[in-house]
Amino acid sequence: MDDLITVVDWSRWQFALTAMYHWLFVPLTIGLALIVAIMESIYVKTKNVKWLAMTKFWMLLFGINFAIGVATGIILEFEFGTNWSNYSWFVGDIFGAPLAIEGIVAFFMESTFIAVMFFGWKKVSPAFHLTATWLTAAGTALSALWILVANAWMQQPVGMEFNPDQMRNVMDNFWAIVFSDTAVAKFTHTVSSAWVLAGVFVIGVSCWLILKKRNVEMAMDSIKIASWVGGVGILITLATGDMSAVNVAKHQPMKLAAMEGLYRGSCGQELVGIGILNPDKKPGDNESPYLFDIAIPYGLSFLATHNPHAFVPGIDDLIEGIEFTPQGDTVRTVGYAERIAIGREAHEALRAYDSARAEGNSAGMESALKDLREAYPYFGYGYLDSPEEAVPPVAMTFYAFRIMVMAGGYLLLFFAVAFIGVYWRQGWLKNKVVNWIGMFSIVVVWICSQSGWITAEVGRQPWVIQDILPTRAAISDISASSVILTFWMFAAVFTVLLVAEISIMLTQIKKYSKEDINTISKS
Repeated sequence: MDDLITVVDWSRWQFALTAMYHWLFVPLTIGLALIVAIMESIYVKTKNVKWLAMTKFWMLLFGINFAIGVATGIILEFEFGTNWSNYSWFVGDIFGAPLAIEGIVAFFMESTFIAVMFFGWKKVSPAFHLTATWLTAAGTALSALWILVANAWMQQPVGMEFNPDQMRNVMDNFWAIVFSDTAVAKFTHTVSSAWVLAGVFVIGVSCWLILKKRNVEMAMDSIKIASWVGGVGILITLATGDMSAVNVAKHQPMKLAAMEGLYRGSCGQELVGIGILNPDKKPGDNESPYLFDIAIPYGLSFLATHNPHAFVPGIDDLIEGIEFTPQGDTVRTVGYAERIAIGREAHEALRAYDSARAEGNSAGMESALKDLREAYPYFGYGYLDSPEEAVPPVAMTFYAFRIMVMAGGYLLLFFAVAFIGVYWRQGWLKNKVVNWIGMFSIVVVWICSQSGWITAEVGRQPWVIQDILPTRAAISDISASSVILTFWMFAAVFTVLLVAEISIMLTQIKKYSKEDINTISKS
């Protein structure tokens, strides 16, 4: 059992390591592709060599980032087979479909037209080249779509049916998976946040150019485009963040409770704006959940349901299976101990079905299948030993969520200042302090992006598939030592790749900043 736990924990850490490194590159790729496409569109329309130089400059940085993102992404997908083979078998019919579409359609589109982007300047017409650039940008967004559809299905499993003959889940409604509440919210939120990240990156690099007094005109125009892309992105991100909160409250209430450090909910539940959790707090005890907190009255009820008087359950409420009406009446739901019992009944029904099938007992198969289908919604709880195992890491989820929100608020202000500066107060952008703030904001936006990923993924633990498959039942039959070894190997390789990417980007930024617009446009 100890070795199993070690394999589970290290496999989770290895996947998290790979995903977090990969997520350093993906949003910048998505956002920069759009910015480059807009700049080239302006060049094709105006024939101004300045816009051609800007297009080539940012396209180069896009290409560097794209290459490293592909390398980490391939490793990420391989890990489903090496470390999570039980998961891959259990849901491969469903999870594999979006990944296959991503590889065949979206990635094929990117890899085909990116070659035209970089090597077709003098070989194809300007219109064809522009089309290739836009198709590359579309390909990056489509790649994100299918990956996020797969991820959303893990958090809201719909459009499927368990097939006891195959001992796995099979897809029965493709469009229900693609257009689930969670999939729509995840895609719009993720892509718009990628525009934010790329917008901050372009503004930050442009601030460095202004600080060094190199290609200032190109930098100022780059800030204009980045401000529009990032500004629109941050507004959509805020709107879709609200959509995501409602979906989490509906489909993953335990994640929402962890995000708030909420153990006992209430009608008209307040939202903790700033707080410090009590590290000694455990589910079911009488300890206060916070050492310090500043809360917004009715905030969480409104965020989760758009009704300021609605009841929002806490961790203990969900474990015990209770809710309250605005009138104070108690409503019984399915508590976690009962879910565990029902999950084990589902396992027993599956074993009974398998035995009846082996004996050729049709009546036994039909009876067992009926019991299995009734209990299947809580199938995954049958793997748990106690209700507390279904509680995610509260502290990490709580603090990651607040870092994301505070960083998002900063970025909203950042783009507002960038807009004012580039259109009405251009003197601001020539101030050294403002330039340094612009460059520092690149760090802030990446922290915000990673915090959002942590909130979404750590908050749904211990589930690989919500309520159906926990991590302990999803891993491969491999040794703990092999997972630990590959973890450190990947950590070393990814760190080298990251250092190499940053070094190459800095070198290219410095190189092109010393050349005039005409030279860059002819490169």
